[in-house]
Amino acid sequence: MCGIVGVFCKNPSLEERLGDLVSSMLIQMTDRGPDSAGVALYGAPAPGAVKLTLRGDTPDHVAAEAGKLKAVTHSEIVLHDTHAVVPVGDEAVDPAALIAEAGLNVDLVGTGRRMELFKEVGAPADIVERFGLRQMAGTHGIGHTRMATESAVTTDGAHPFSTGPDQCLVHNGSLSNHNRLRDSLHRAGVRIDTQNDSEVAAGYLTWRMREGATLGEALTQALDDLDGFYTFVVGTETGFGVLRDPIACKPAVMAETDDYVAFASEFRALTPLPGIDGARLFEPEPARVYFWER
Repeated sequence: MCGIVGVFCKNPSLEERLGDLVSSMLIQMTDRGPDSAGVALYGAPAPGAVKLTLRGDTPDHVAAEAGKLKAVTHSEIVLHDTHAVVPVGDEAVDPAALIAEAGLNVDLVGTGRRMELFKEVGAPADIVERFGLRQMAGTHGIGHTRMATESAVTTDGAHPFSTGPDQCLVHNGSLSNHNRLRDSLHRAGVRIDTQNDSEVAAGYLTWRMREGATLGEALTQALDDLDGFYTFVVGTETGFGVLRDPIACKPAVMAETDDYVAFASEFRALTPLPGIDGARLFEPEPARVYFWER
C-alpha cells in the first residue's frame, strides 16, 4: 500500500501555505498508510550553514542531545517534538563526524541547506500535529504514509529517506534487487542505515548524482538498474521529480496549474489544493521522468 504526496510551488505566494497543503494531502492518504508518516520540506536556507535534522527517542531526549551540539557550535536549535533542526558550520562540514565528536546519542535523518525532514510512528494526523507541520513554509515538499507489510512498524522504516544533502525520496512499491544494490552502494561509500528497499533507491540516486548525473539523468538510469515495481517522488534543493516503473501498477495522479504541480497516490489527496477544479489532471506515464525546477 503506502501513500505518497508532493507539492512544488510555482507561485511564490503559495510558499507560506506549503506545510498546510502537504499536511492536508498527507492526512487524505491515511487509509493507505496508517502506521507511520513523514515529510521533507524545503524552506529558507540557513545562511552559510547546513541544517541537520536530528531525531531522539523523546522530545526531552532530543532537546538535551541537541543542546550538547549547541554548546560546541553555538547554533540555534529549533525543536519539533522528537526532532531538532540545528544549522551548523558551513557546507564543508561532515555532519556524522560532528555528531560523533559531540558524543550525541541521536539519529541524523537529513542534512542540507534547505531541507528539513520529519518522520515518526503514528497516524498521519497525529504526525502533522506533533511536528507543527501546517505552520511551515517552503518552495516544495514531499510526504509519505506507510503501511508496513513486510517489516516492523518503526521510525527507521518510515519515509522519506535521505542519503545526500538536500536529497530525499518517498516510494510506493517494492524493489527486487535491493540487496545486491545495497552491497554495491556500500562499496561506493554511500551510507545505507536500514534494510528498507526505499533507502536503497534513495542511495542509488545519490550515488548517480555524486558521479555527475543530474536528477533527471539519474532517474532515467534507474529504469535500467532498479528491478521491481515502484513510484518515486524525489526532492532536491531546487527541484521535484516523479518516476514510475515501466509497468506502472501503482496508482498515481498529478495536477498542474499556473501556481503549482502536485502528485498523489489517489485523487482525493489533491482535493484540498486551491484551484484543483481548474487544474490539468493527468496520470504520469510509465518509464517517463517528470521534473520541475526553479
